[in-house]
Parts: sequence; structure tokens; C-alpha cells
Amino acid sequence: MSGFLYALLPVIAIVTLGHVLSVRKWIPTESWRAIERLSYVVLFPALIVRTLANAPFETAPWRLAGALILAQFALAGVGWLGRFLPGMPRPAVGSVIQSNVRWNTMIGLSIGSLLFGQDGLALVTIAAAAMIPTANVLSVYALIAHADRPHGPAPKPILALVRNPIVIACAAGLALAAANIELPELLDDSLGILGDAALALGLLSAGAGVDLSALRRAGPRTFSWSLVRLIGLPVFAVGFGLLLGLSGVPLTIAVICAATPTATSSYILARELGGDAPLAANLIAVETVLAMITMPLLYLAVMQLAAA
Repeated sequence: MSGFLYALLPVIAIVTLGHVLSVRKWIPTESWRAIERLSYVVLFPALIVRTLANAPFETAPWRLAGALILAQFALAGVGWLGRFLPGMPRPAVGSVIQSNVRWNTMIGLSIGSLLFGQDGLALVTIAAAAMIPTANVLSVYALIAHADRPHGPAPKPILALVRNPIVIACAAGLALAAANIELPELLDDSLGILGDAALALGLLSAGAGVDLSALRRAGPRTFSWSLVRLIGLPVFAVGFGLLLGLSGVPLTIAVICAATPTATSSYILARELGGDAPLAANLIAVETVLAMITMPLLYLAVMQLAAA
């Protein structure tokens, strides 16, 4: 159980640092906007391309990938139902759907490696190869489709998907992996450096975007949807995993990946595509804190299920 806390506490610390930097005005507000744009256009695409290009598809357990993808689609449907709730603005629906389908790859990689060594690391990488494209396609479509566009017609979602740098990065990474093309060492190292920057700046930007007053005003909505995400995605992952015959370490890895809080890139993407950015940032913060409780409990539950 301590492994979960060791993986989560640094994330919480960096998010807190970003909030302090923003509140104290040590980094101006307009500078955060530039950082978010850099992350969206360059850093996160670099992270995605490298992760997918290096994924070991030749040994991929497709039951693991299938269970996680099905879980993402199922919880995206739960988020879509939020549009029928009273007082639920369209941009909030987009941000909730995005929160429901995204996961924190850094936490998943840390815990998978800590608990199961290289085997765990390889399985989480395969999970990333399945979940990252699915999450990004669902998120981009949901945010665009539910964005408020009062000053003109909204862009066509399919066209916006094709032009989206995150989706382009997913397509490029999958193409490289499918063609079994090994990244040149120089390019791989360069993308690795950019990917490391994406993780750090993503956490800092998420912290800078946390509006504590908005968090208090939208407390019940944020808290309830955070619980839906933290419990719903792993429950769906276990259900679909068992239906597909998944068991042992792969089933545990599916739960670990699904139980992580939503990705820090949720806030940046919400800002870029017309979602409810304050809600996205608050969901990141609340889920990261609550995950310290839910992840160990879910891990213990799946261990009991495996032993039964």
C-alpha cells in the first residue's frame, strides 16, 4: 500500500507548487497560458509518440488492451448522461467525459514498476498504447462537441480531430509501432527529454489552474464526478477483464491503470478546446487526493478477488 502513496505524493507536491507559483504571482498569468500552449502543441505530442512507438506490440496481451478500451467507452457513456442533469452546462459535460476516460500514465508506470518490476512496466506500457489514443480521441471529440461557441459556428468535430496535435501524435506513434520502426537514438532521447518536460509542466499547469474558490462553489459536482471516475473506471475494467478471461498480473495492472486519477493534460486540453477548464483542474486536484484512498482499496479488493 505504501507504494501507492510514494507514487502519488510527489504528484500532489508538484501540483501544489504550481498553485503556489500562480497564487503568489511568481509566474505571471499570461506566462502560464504560453506554457499550456507549448505543452499542448509540442511536449505532450512528443510524450505520446515516444510512448506508443516503444510499446511492445508483438507481445501485447490484447485482452488487457480490450478491457481497458471498453471500460473507457463505458465511462464516457456515463459522463455523456450528465448532460441530462439539471444545471449541467455543456462545457462541463465535455470536461467530465474527458476526466472519465483519461488516466495518469506517470502514476501507472511508477506503481506498475514498483510492484511487478520489468513485467509490470511492460504491461503498463501496453496499457498506455491502448488507452492513450482512445482517451485522446474521446476527449477531443467530447470537448469540441460540448463547447459553447456563441460567436460563430462550432468547428466540425471530425475535422478538428484530424487536425488535433494530440491525435496526430497518437497516429504517428501507432504507425511507428505497427511498422516496427525503431526510433533513432538521438530522436528517442530528444522525445524523452520533451516528454519529461510535459509531465512536469503538466502538473505545474494543473496546479496553477486550480481555483480553490470555484472548488468550494462546485464542491458536490467535483466530488461526485471524481468518485465516479476513480471507482467507475476500475470497476468497468475488472468487469470487462473477467469477461475477456483476464487474470493474474494483467488484471491487476488493468485495475492500477484504471484507478489512477485523470491525466494532468485534462486541464490544458479543456482550455484549448472550449471545455470547463476550472472544473477540469479541480477534478485533477480532487481525484489526485482521493486516489490515495481509493487506489490502495481497489488494489486490495482485486487481490482478494484473485485469491478467491
